[in-house]
Amino acid sequence: MNQAQSAPSPRLLPPILLLGVPGAGKGTQAKRLAQRYRIPHLSTGDIFREMAHSESELGKRVWNDMRQGNLISDDVVCQVVVERLDRDDCRGGYILDGFPRTLPQAVWLMDFLESGPRTAVRVIVIYLTVGYNDLYRRLLGRRSCPTCGRIYNDFTQPPRQAGVCDLDQSPLVQRKDDDPAVIRERLSAYEQQTLPLVEFFRGRGSLLELSGAEAVDRVTERLFAAIEQAALEPPPAGAA
Repeated sequence: MNQAQSAPSPRLLPPILLLGVPGAGKGTQAKRLAQRYRIPHLSTGDIFREMAHSESELGKRVWNDMRQGNLISDDVVCQVVVERLDRDDCRGGYILDGFPRTLPQAVWLMDFLESGPRTAVRVIVIYLTVGYNDLYRRLLGRRSCPTCGRIYNDFTQPPRQAGVCDLDQSPLVQRKDDDPAVIRERLSAYEQQTLPLVEFFRGRGSLLELSGAEAVDRVTERLFAAIEQAALEPPPAGAA
């Protein structure tokens, strides 16, 4: 399957939210969705880094929190997201990856979408599920290219030459948060903070649960089909 092929949307796409534990494949799939539907992939990590280099007061707050290693408050996170969603490239739809991360953020987002200047008819929430053992292997084997950003995995998507990027031959690196001890902490934090979001969106009738444990291309095919079907359906009663 040619993942680069774009497809016209059935209409303007609703906002797409990607939920899943670290290592479920959200980043990989978000890039493919963004390319197919020609909408921006909004990663909160990227948004924070961009905002931290701005000269605005909000940017200074983000930079100070990041520099000091402080947890950025829900209030600041939501303000940063508003600034990004208000840009023109989000008018035709967008993918949120890494937001909302907490229940208060989810409640705020739905209020914003239901009553803000760009009211959403509905929201498509994709929850990628992967078993713990598969996740552990994915995270432990994950490597990335510091030059082009391409992601590999020693177990599931190895490079042609071990430890070297296929595209630019840069030595691959392992993220600090993919250390085994950090992995356990990340998964525990996810269960405590983010799993309640699954129940929140399921209760609103907005949740589509898909297995992220299959081959990457197969997951992508299923995401395309689910999103295009959901975009054509009327919103569930009481949902955005």
